[in-house]
Amino acid sequence: MQEISYHILLNARSGAAATGAITPQVLQEFFSSRGDIVSIDADTSIPFAKRLQRAAASPAKVLLAAGGDGTATALAQVAIEAGKTLALMPLGTANLLARDLSIPLVVEKWLEGLAEMEPRRIDVGEVNGRIFLHKVVIGAVPGIALAREQIRGRSDLAAKLGFFAYFVRRLARIKRFAAEITPESGDPRIERVQSIAVANNDYAAGVGQVFTRPRLDAGTLSLYLVRHLSFADALRLGAGMLMGTWRTDEAIEIENVKSLVIRTRSRRLNAMVDGEVIGLEGPLTFRIRPLALSILAPKPAPEPAVEPTAAVAVGI
Repeated sequence: MQEISYHILLNARSGAAATGAITPQVLQEFFSSRGDIVSIDADTSIPFAKRLQRAAASPAKVLLAAGGDGTATALAQVAIEAGKTLALMPLGTANLLARDLSIPLVVEKWLEGLAEMEPRRIDVGEVNGRIFLHKVVIGAVPGIALAREQIRGRSDLAAKLGFFAYFVRRLARIKRFAAEITPESGDPRIERVQSIAVANNDYAAGVGQVFTRPRLDAGTLSLYLVRHLSFADALRLGAGMLMGTWRTDEAIEIENVKSLVIRTRSRRLNAMVDGEVIGLEGPLTFRIRPLALSILAPKPAPEPAVEPTAAVAVGI
C-alpha cells in the first residue's frame, strides 16, 4: 500500500481558500496528478487543537500548512515535536516566513514550484515553551492588532478611517512600562519602554526591505526595545524601513542574544505571536532553537563569489 505523502491542514478562512480558489478537491486533484497520496483536513467544525492532534498522528512525513502565518506556526510546533517536515502554502495576508524563504506567494506559482522545493533546516524561537517563527511583541502593538482584527475582511472606507483614528489615539495615550530584562550572559536591567519585540533571527535594513530576514539559521534572537512611539515616531520609522535606515533610529535599541527573560509587573501579558494576539503568563522566557525545523523551500540563492585579495592570491 502506498504511503501518505502529505497531510494537509487547510485553513478555509485564509486568502485563496476563503475565495474558493483553493478547495480540498483542487488539492486532491493536484497531488493525485503527481502520484502523491494525501490526507486533507479542511473540517472547521472540529476544534483547531484536535486538528493539530490529527496532524501529529498522521503517518505522512510532510505536514502542509495551507493558510496564513498563524496556521504555519501552529503546524510547525507539531512538525518539530513529531519529527516531520513542514510545507507551507501561503494563503494569508502577511506570509512573512514564505517571503523570507522565497516560497511563491501566488498559488499557481506555488503548485508549479513544489517539485523544486527541498527540505531546509531553519531556527525557531521559543517563548514559555511555545515556538514562534517570526517575532513576539508586547506593549503597544498587540492592542492595535486586536483593533485591526475587528475590521478584518472589511474594505469599506468607514472601517479604514475608524481604524486610523483609533491608531492615532492609541499612540497618543501609550504609556511606557518598566521591564526587567535578563539576557543569558549578563545582569538584569530595568528598561522603560513602550513596546518590546523578540525576533527569530535579525531583520535586515535595506531599501524596500520591510521585516525581511536574510538568514533564518544564524542561531540568534534579536531584541528590539522601542523607547517611545508617538505618531511622528511611527511615521519616521515607517519611512526609515522603506529607506533602509530604521535600525539607527533613536527610538529603537537592538541587541542579539541566545536567550533572555522578561519580567513586568503584570502576571499575564497580551502578546502578539506571529501575528496572533494571545495571553502569556509572566515572566516570559525566550530561547533560540537552532535548526529545529525542517521545512520545504526553494534552494537558497548562492552567495556571491568573493574575489581574492592580492594578499590571498600570493599566499600571504
